[in-house]
Amino acid sequence: MKYGEYFKAQRELAGLSQSELSKRTGLSQQMISHWENNKGEPGIEKLVVLADFYGISLDELIGRTIKID
Repeated sequence: MKYGEYFKAQRELAGLSQSELSKRTGLSQQMISHWENNKGEPGIEKLVVLADFYGISLDELIGRTIKID
């Protein structure tokens, strides 16, 4: 899965449209759409905004799972 798919999945889990997410985070709807369609990736500052908004780690936001031996 590409990052955009994880971003979209988190937004949908929160029950938000791109427009609603934009209003609540201050990120533009155009940027959100761009990322969700894998046309680019947000910088670390924007990733932190999204992770903080959803109350998850950066790892969770990008779909990374940590393997514990």
